[in-house]
Amino acid sequence: MKNEFVVETTALTKAYKGKMAVDHIDMKVRDGAIYGFIGRNGAGKSTTLKMICGLARPTEGDIRIFGRKADDPMCARWIGALIESAGLYPNMSARQNMIMKARCLGLADEKSIDRALAITGLADVGKKKIKHFSMGMKQRLGIALALLGNPDLLILDEPINGLDPEGIREIRQLILDLNEEGKTFIISSHILGELSRISTHYGIIKEGNLIEQVSRESLEKKCKDYFQIEVDDTKRALSIVMEHEPGIQAEVCDKHIIRFYHIKDGAGLNRILLENGLKLYASGFHHMDLEEYFLNRMDCMDTEKKEEGENA
Repeated sequence: MKNEFVVETTALTKAYKGKMAVDHIDMKVRDGAIYGFIGRNGAGKSTTLKMICGLARPTEGDIRIFGRKADDPMCARWIGALIESAGLYPNMSARQNMIMKARCLGLADEKSIDRALAITGLADVGKKKIKHFSMGMKQRLGIALALLGNPDLLILDEPINGLDPEGIREIRQLILDLNEEGKTFIISSHILGELSRISTHYGIIKEGNLIEQVSRESLEKKCKDYFQIEVDDTKRALSIVMEHEPGIQAEVCDKHIIRFYHIKDGAGLNRILLENGLKLYASGFHHMDLEEYFLNRMDCMDTEKKEEGENA
């Protein structure tokens, strides 16, 4: 069953009333990866995940799970999913919820229930009803439900949404432990700082289009250190700096902010600007993280789209 890619989609598309929610995406998730799936609200993340785990039918395109077409009955056994919410019964205990789900899956062996509850730290909650669970406990139970049947691929949609720092840490460690056991993850989350602590690969989706797939190592190379200045006149400031430092790599972010890459003497650059009468509001060295990289990609694409519209 081992394949290089656990999930492969080809031209995967979902349209609702003629509007593209997911637009011909080619996703590749490697075996053993923790694939961080990133995008704005409404970008198509949840729709994509629903199609992969069989909760939504594609308008067109192909999905393969461990090399098999997604409509193969075997694929359902290899996938565990927590999409949007776990659908828990509030007046039942954790174990009762697990038994209910196990019966729906046709699982007669209760050892898998005990194992999933133990892995997620819920083995000792007894008869406590779900309505008395904390948000973190509910999320862990949702993951326990996804673990029934010991799937090889886990798909988690916003698993840390609404959790306190302790709950986030618990879910993070749980995911890392399960990944160490060999399980592959696709995880969507808006908390990009947390996602960057566990992901081995990333996919960035915008308006239904998968605009980039990148490994953690490649992303780290792209996330450059830079020196950022905030001035009253970016056009004049850039001209002055280029005159003194020909060939310097620069990026104008908006009407007040410029980023300069591969420089060490920030104080010298500030001095040049001040000596030439520029108003310097702020300056400093920064390191681009996942959140900043994502926002930068979104801003660049928004600018490109706006320029295309103006030139049309």
